[in-house]
Amino acid sequence: MKSLVYLGEYNNARVSKVKLLFVVNVDWFFISHRLPIALKAQQQGFKVTIACRFTSHKAELKNMGFEVIELPFNRSGGGFFAELKTIKLLKDTIVKVKPDVVHAVTIKPVLYAGLALKMMKKKIPFVAAISGLGYVFTANTLRAKVTKIIASLFYKVSLSHPLKTVIFQNSSDEAILTEVTGLTVQDKTLIKGSGADLSVYNFTPEIEDGHISVVMACRLLKEKGVYEFVNASKLVKDKYPNSKFVLVGSPDIENPNTVKQSEIDSWVADGIIEYLGQRNDIPDIFSSSNIVCLPSYYGEGVPKVLIEAAACGRAIVTTTNPGCRDAIIDNQTGLAVPPRNADSLAKAIIKLIENPNQRRAMGTAARDFAVEQFDVKQVVNKHIKIYQDLIERAAN
Repeated sequence: MKSLVYLGEYNNARVSKVKLLFVVNVDWFFISHRLPIALKAQQQGFKVTIACRFTSHKAELKNMGFEVIELPFNRSGGGFFAELKTIKLLKDTIVKVKPDVVHAVTIKPVLYAGLALKMMKKKIPFVAAISGLGYVFTANTLRAKVTKIIASLFYKVSLSHPLKTVIFQNSSDEAILTEVTGLTVQDKTLIKGSGADLSVYNFTPEIEDGHISVVMACRLLKEKGVYEFVNASKLVKDKYPNSKFVLVGSPDIENPNTVKQSEIDSWVADGIIEYLGQRNDIPDIFSSSNIVCLPSYYGEGVPKVLIEAAACGRAIVTTTNPGCRDAIIDNQTGLAVPPRNADSLAKAIIKLIENPNQRRAMGTAARDFAVEQFDVKQVVNKHIKIYQDLIERAAN
């Protein structure tokens, strides 16, 4: 029987270290969405290993004291045999690390880790973090419907592990996968997003310079609503030519649905948007804005950018898409409009331009909502408690 790790405020007895294995697509996503959890776990006595595809952060993570293992995750698919090889390498990694808990994040790591664990005799506690179900469960194309059937079968197998906690970010994803896989109440929990550091993303009043700035920050994919943002800019500028529409982020060249750089350059040349590219100073950018916009129809969990916008005390305009609508209280912290509808998006933005007192009140309410729901400290503590509960279940 494995002893429990020392968990500070969660456990009073100091005993042997517990090994925690993160399985993630790519290093930059881990740093932006899961690093605080790993650092807290390490602080509480866990030995933490990160298995993913590395870009430029491998040395950085090693310097933090984490073990790192390369896994060749291909986000756009690498062919049947290449994917089988990745699953085998992941299984070999689990055998080598001998983790007490495996925490997989995003679709492919969750599915592959679940399959790898099913092949093993020892039942290792499994945390499956569903950061949105992607387009498969929301699109209506024939291809999407076929893919949904296949994905549902994968989920049934991967999430049939007896010692698991499936973390959902929104109730819509929870309902879909509960029906698909037959999850029980004990098998799942709801944590709205990966949180925001409220000391970094802090509230500052809007800048009064006579110009309304509307910011959209994301991976520049069509499904994130970039075209709707651009078309809404045209409509709003017809009425308020001094308004600014600022796009932040970079094209995702590995994704076939990426927005092209040539399109962005054309929009900038025509004066439709301002483009800042990939940036690391999002708190400052949001603090310089009046409205944060994400017209996504992507299969979101809860978009981190909207959590950060709320923490900065900015009114939000987003869509009724699952995940997006969970990031706001409609008509209190922001406005939700139908997806794929530039007209509705423009009308919502104009409403906030023309009602500055309402806009500022929404920003204040958004900050309060972030303190209540999105504080990264709360998110981290919930994860540590999940690890502890699974380890205790495995020991009994």
